[in-house]
Amino acid sequence: MSVALKAAAPVRDADADEGGGSQTVRAQLRLRELILGGELAPGVRIPELALVERLGVSRTPVRAALVRLAEEGLLEALAGGGFAVRDFSETDICDAIELRGTLEGLAARLAAERGAPALVLAALRDSVERIDELLAPPVLSAAAFEAYIEQNGRFHRLLAEAAGSVLVQRQIERVVTLPFASPNGFVMLRASGADARDALVVAQSQHRAVLDAIARREAARADAVMQEHARLAHANLRGALQSQQGLLSLPGARLIRHAGR
Repeated sequence: MSVALKAAAPVRDADADEGGGSQTVRAQLRLRELILGGELAPGVRIPELALVERLGVSRTPVRAALVRLAEEGLLEALAGGGFAVRDFSETDICDAIELRGTLEGLAARLAAERGAPALVLAALRDSVERIDELLAPPVLSAAAFEAYIEQNGRFHRLLAEAAGSVLVQRQIERVVTLPFASPNGFVMLRASGADARDALVVAQSQHRAVLDAIARREAARADAVMQEHARLAHANLRGALQSQQGLLSLPGARLIRHAGR
C-alpha cells in the first residue's frame, strides 16, 4: 500500500549540475520536510517513483536519502523492500531527549576538563549576550522569538564544538536529527501564552550556568546543568500532549503514537 503525493510538475533540481552527494543532501532535506509536515503517513510504504518526480532528482539520490533517514530513525525498512515513516511513542521521544541531554552533558564536561578553545568560548558568550538582549523586553515579539530560535540553535552547536572532540560532536549532530530531539524541537510551543518569555528565561539561565561552569573548569557542574537543561524539553513534551493546540504547533506531531493507538 502506498500513499499518494500531491501532483507536481517535474522541476530541474538546483543541484543537477553538482555531484550526486549534493543531490542526496537536497533530497534528504526535502524528504524530511514532507515527513515532519505530515505529507507522508506513518506505517505506509513510501512510493519511490513518486518521490523522484516530486523532488526533481534521479532515483539514486532518492534511495540514498531514504537510507540516510532510516539511519536517523525517521524511517524503517520494510520486510518486502522499501521504507515507511516511523511513528514514535512518548517513551521514544523522552529517550531521544534524554540521549541529547547526556551527550550535551558530556560535551560540556569535556569542554570544562580540557578547556574550550578561546574562539568558541567567545562565540558562546556572544550567543548568550544576544539572547539576553532578546529577552530583555517584558513581552517577546515574533521577531525576537525567531531570533531566539536562531541563537539557541547556535549556542547548542557551539557547545558541541567546545568539547574538542570530533567524535562527540558528530554523535550530537546525529542525535539532534531524531524527531523532537533538537534543542528547538519544543521551543515553538512557547511562542505564545502568558508564560512564553518566562520559560525561555529559565532556559537562558541554564545557558549562562553551563557557560560559567565551563569557564571555571567545573566539569561535573557543567555536565549536570546540560542534563537538567534537556529536561525542559520533557516538560514541554508533556504540555504538548495535554494540549490539542500545542500539538498543532509542533512539527511532526502526526508522528506521535498516542497511548492505545
